[in-house]
Amino acid sequence: MLRAADDTFRLNADFFDYTIIALYFAVVIGIGVLARRQVSSSLDFFLSGRSLPAWVTGLAFISANLGAVEIMGMSANGAEFGVATFHYFWIGAVPAMLFLGIVMMPFYYGSGVRSVPEFMRRRFGTGAHLVNALSFSIAQLLIAGINLYLLATIVNRLLGWPLWVSLIVAALVVLSYITLGGLSAAIYNEVLQFFVIVAALTPLTIIALHKVGGWQGIKDKVQPGPEQLSSWPGTDLTGIDNPLLSTIGIVFGLGFVLSFGYWTTNFVEVQRAMASDSLSSARRAPIIGAFPKMFIPFIVIIPGMAAAIIIPEISNLKSGQGDSGGATYNDAILLLMRDLLPNGMLGIAIAGLLASFMAGMAANISAFNTVFSYDLWQQYVQKDKPDGYYTGVGRIATVAATVIAIGTAYFASNYDNLMNYLQTLFGFFNAPLFATFILGMFWKRMTATAGWTGLVSGTAAAVAVAFLSEDAFGGASTGVLSLSGQGASFAAAGAAFVVDIVVSVVVTSMTKPRDPKELEGLVYSLTPKESLVDPDEGSLPWYQSPTKLAGIGLVLVIILNLLFR
Repeated sequence: MLRAADDTFRLNADFFDYTIIALYFAVVIGIGVLARRQVSSSLDFFLSGRSLPAWVTGLAFISANLGAVEIMGMSANGAEFGVATFHYFWIGAVPAMLFLGIVMMPFYYGSGVRSVPEFMRRRFGTGAHLVNALSFSIAQLLIAGINLYLLATIVNRLLGWPLWVSLIVAALVVLSYITLGGLSAAIYNEVLQFFVIVAALTPLTIIALHKVGGWQGIKDKVQPGPEQLSSWPGTDLTGIDNPLLSTIGIVFGLGFVLSFGYWTTNFVEVQRAMASDSLSSARRAPIIGAFPKMFIPFIVIIPGMAAAIIIPEISNLKSGQGDSGGATYNDAILLLMRDLLPNGMLGIAIAGLLASFMAGMAANISAFNTVFSYDLWQQYVQKDKPDGYYTGVGRIATVAATVIAIGTAYFASNYDNLMNYLQTLFGFFNAPLFATFILGMFWKRMTATAGWTGLVSGTAAAVAVAFLSEDAFGGASTGVLSLSGQGASFAAAGAAFVVDIVVSVVVTSMTKPRDPKELEGLVYSLTPKESLVDPDEGSLPWYQSPTKLAGIGLVLVIILNLLFR
């Protein structure tokens, strides 16, 4: 059964709060209805007709990631691990986002593909394509369950409905606007949701800091001690006692394999940039998204740290003494809202949380329906059907995915800290894909057989490491390896990457490569450099230049890393 939430705390909203929430839902569904008028082809439904400006796709790019994990998961990490959680943003996100904009988006956008698995098919053939499309689809259904579970939790805390009822109601709201307007509805709502989320969490952060005595108050009162205020070596976060190995786990496991695997090959994010109106806009989208990404930790992680000090349930949970009231680290933000926000502000904060969870789930579902319709159904089941047929398939896939997500929410309910679960999934699905992708993009000799065998081997390696670790799969593991929590996820991702690379190299040496002429636009060394940039990019002002914006972003994130080391 889903973990019951009926006997835990409630959010004491009043009529004014409910009115704010109801208006927000009305606007969300209204955007879906308006976007429906723009859908005249499958390209409109799945990729917004490639017609959106960079600032829209850039904000949607970051908002699609600003879901349950970002809000609840990172605040839970902040409460449990402290400043080390900043690594997920400044080591584990921004550098990869800049790399995506500068190096990889020209291949995605310039090749005209409709999805990341379609790029894999052109580079490696149907074997790697089918493995990637299936693994991606499964991952999105599982991750959508995380967002849906937390969305339902908010409804449960607010109205006291049974959790299963809350799941169904929450799913129906997201389903309505994606089914109506496709990716355009999701993107326009994600832009709105970005501003709602920031407007909701900023006052909560300010009030929490005031309550605890500012940053100095956190430094004086944080438990268990100074290690919570230092980002390196992050031994609490990784669960690896050796400082050197912990640092390697963060830099290689999180900063390279998981980060680059997620941001550069995950179609949930890439799909937003691919909806841009030009190559230059597509390159700028993830770079524009990197700037707010740098500062989101201040309204997500710091409130979690404050909650561990001023919220009795979280403080007792962390110390292992006293009554936690059934609360988990995932409840840190909700408990802050309960104790610190007056009515009115509470309604805005609840709307912000609902916005974040809907943004995350909508991103998962809209990416799933595109891959299912184009890469699975059209490629392997029904080819050469009229365009409208695939739009219809996409809408049916949207409904089916939402129903399945209600089931996968069960898995999410078994984790006290959802980041453990999510990082495990990324190790399974994103890490091996990144290894195959990056090797195939820069090594023209790599063969089609190596593509799919590397993917399968890398995934198997990640599953093996996770199974042998202590706390993977919600505690149901053998504990052969002395790794726990997110450290196990970093190790699994590293194993997936290394095994994928080794298997790919070995298999390539034993199989026949493709004709280099077939790989133009798919391999870096075989692609004319002029096709990797927009023809008009040289005349753009500095604030529209992808390379200059990326340079500014890189300098800023280095400064932030130094300030909070």
